[in-house]
Amino acid sequence: MTTVLIVDDQPLQRFGFRMLLESTPHTEVVGEAAHGAEAVRVTAELRPDVVLMDVRMPGIDGIEATRRIVAAGGRSRILVLTTFDLDEYAHAALRAGASGFLLKDALPEELLAGIRAVAGGDAVIAPALTRRLLDAYAHHLPVRAPEEVRADDTRLGSLTEREHQILVALGQGWTNGEIAERLVLSGSTVKTHVGRVLAKMGARDRVQAVILAYDLGLTRPNWPR
Repeated sequence: MTTVLIVDDQPLQRFGFRMLLESTPHTEVVGEAAHGAEAVRVTAELRPDVVLMDVRMPGIDGIEATRRIVAAGGRSRILVLTTFDLDEYAHAALRAGASGFLLKDALPEELLAGIRAVAGGDAVIAPALTRRLLDAYAHHLPVRAPEEVRADDTRLGSLTEREHQILVALGQGWTNGEIAERLVLSGSTVKTHVGRVLAKMGARDRVQAVILAYDLGLTRPNWPR
């Protein structure tokens, strides 16, 4: 059973999400919140598997609420709902620690699939889409030449040479299949390496690994694939 907390300042919107989720087997709505501060408090109390987080709310918005929930170190994962594709709020939410985002007008099956994916530890958006999202808002990111990679970062020092290659590939937005083909590895080996990279880098999922690759200077906007 996947437990969900619905966060939205619009009562009708929350009602619609609740109706959909409660009509779906193996999904349980454990609570609702109308603003960010309430979302942080209720998440700490109920520890849902997934927080369905709106962004634009009065007071503490969804981005700050996401940041606080993730910083608390709980098991709840955040699925952000946005109004516009690739907007600046989605970018900020991913950097705050969200595991992905969907549009508010997503089809019911897309929303349910997204909730299941996030609950299972996956990212909702594909790596290549994450790459395009970060490229679109590259002016927010530090600009470093390849030789300026932060080699002193202790997390990078813990990676093997192959794992370092995998992290760079994740930053480039490559899928597991592309990594396997280009690095001449089996699919199962790639999956194992990706898991180890995420663990060593402290990344919750592939989305966060892509962001880390940018932050550490391992990749930068418009590098050729």
